[in-house]
Amino acid sequence: MDIRIKPRQLSGTVEAVPSKSDGHRLLIAAALADQPTVLRVGPLSEDLRTTMTALRRMGAVIEEGKNGAWTVFPIEEMPCTRTIDCGESGSTLRFLFPLAAALGCNGYTYTGSARLAERPMAPLIDVMKRHGVLVRGEKLPFRVSGQLHGGIYKLPGNVSSQFLTGLFFALPLLIADSRVELTTEPESAPYLDITIAVLKKFGVAIERSGRRFDIKGRQRFRSPGEITVERDWSNAAFWLAAGAIGDEISVTGVNRHSPQGDKAIVDLIGEMAGEGKKESLPGVTVRHQTLTAIDIDAAQFPDLVPILSVLACAATGTTTIRNAAKLRTKESDRLKAMRENLSALGADIRETEDGLIIHGGKKLNGAAVKGSNDHRVVMALAVASLLCDGDLTIEGAEAVAKSYPSFFDDFRALGGAFDVL
Repeated sequence: MDIRIKPRQLSGTVEAVPSKSDGHRLLIAAALADQPTVLRVGPLSEDLRTTMTALRRMGAVIEEGKNGAWTVFPIEEMPCTRTIDCGESGSTLRFLFPLAAALGCNGYTYTGSARLAERPMAPLIDVMKRHGVLVRGEKLPFRVSGQLHGGIYKLPGNVSSQFLTGLFFALPLLIADSRVELTTEPESAPYLDITIAVLKKFGVAIERSGRRFDIKGRQRFRSPGEITVERDWSNAAFWLAAGAIGDEISVTGVNRHSPQGDKAIVDLIGEMAGEGKKESLPGVTVRHQTLTAIDIDAAQFPDLVPILSVLACAATGTTTIRNAAKLRTKESDRLKAMRENLSALGADIRETEDGLIIHGGKKLNGAAVKGSNDHRVVMALAVASLLCDGDLTIEGAEAVAKSYPSFFDDFRALGGAFDVL
């Protein structure tokens, strides 16, 4: 689906969508629990549907109720010799990859589509092999057999936080205690905080001391009965950025005390507006700002980089975004995708090994750009239309369904104008 957007400022109020980061984790915890759990999710993204389908293949029963509520009946006995299709969801693959081995089920094959086969898995596979698991395959599909054992798991801190989350779900199920030791400071650390918070809600404890995580074995996941998925800061960031470069926008439903790292968007907009930290921005309402370039270390919030690059185009001066190399192995090479697309719109932008350098403060041109099969690229480019002096056409705009199927409905409700070509 291609969409042609007419340049127009956005304004109004929008409710944040459910967080797929929180949703993935709550679904898995519920599937491992001792009793059924009613999970209030709301509208489902493609990635959350993929995790639901995978958990059903692993023995969970998940039934849809009313008003976005789903009842998850936990896995009683995990069937062996299963194929788990993870679609395009890196979270589904990496979170579920250690589980069958933790429960002693042999013959699990994990598959996927699009760029998922290109996304790195070696650090997780290597550490699992050192603890009793046999993995066949250099890339998807992977066939997993053997019993995962407790012990000391050593990993560098700059690996995907998704690898660590997968281990955090699996290791409490083992007989022996385990310890995860990071050899360097963790990147994307807020995602680990989300995982630990979800586990705590299900009665599973992980003791953290600096770069060390101690995990006792023989723990039981205990259902809280009913739980609601948090609203998503990652997708709210697109509207808050649109408010800063366009007109006033309010986002409702987000939790300012959430462990989600992408709530940093509020601080970053405040810094670019010369207003300091988040206290300068009332609630989650952002008004038009005069923006100035800043230096951004994106190590702890890499998913914000696409929309930050659009904000940088609106800011006077030179913005440097660094420590974002892991974006090269997402649904697209996001650094390359944003550089190519924003360049096509007339931005002065340069790609570095681990980031972007953007000379901003001028209008962009209307042009045709590519969504790169990447939901965050498409949404960032839609917001970039606010800076354009002509129509902007996004090829492959349907990619938003991965995390935010109603994005363009909300875009129109805020005053956006577009045609589906």
